[in-house]
Amino acid sequence: MTSQPPPRPAAKSYDGEGIVVGFDAHRCLHAAECVRGLPTVFDVDRRPWVQPDNAPADEVAEVIHRCPSGALQYHRTDGMPDEVPDVPTHVSLHADGVLHVRGDLDVATPYGPRHETRVMLCGCGATANTPYCDHSGPCAGHG
Repeated sequence: MTSQPPPRPAAKSYDGEGIVVGFDAHRCLHAAECVRGLPTVFDVDRRPWVQPDNAPADEVAEVIHRCPSGALQYHRTDGMPDEVPDVPTHVSLHADGVLHVRGDLDVATPYGPRHETRVMLCGCGATANTPYCDHSGPCAGHG
């Protein structure tokens, strides 16, 4: 009998007017697109560090779409659509062995399949967060 991995903790959720922001710390590789793009909403020195009401929901969604790892996601509660996947799907292999993928994705994980629009997948096979890169393997020296 194969043992099942324990359930992955749910992403932290931050409710705002018209948008709910989800953050999965296990997937964040600190690209800082969020803090550079909208520091009034994303401020790592403040608690909570995500305050979606500090900018219009459209701006929050646009900055979240820049997050390459998919650690930040959103759900619109104002009747506007959730994130639309990039078409066509785009895959790029970076020098550090990380696969950056954007599109309409179904990703197999130890916790079951996940529908994704943006991911950074481990190319070296030494991640503690399979299949997502966590820079714990040989790629860590390239960050």
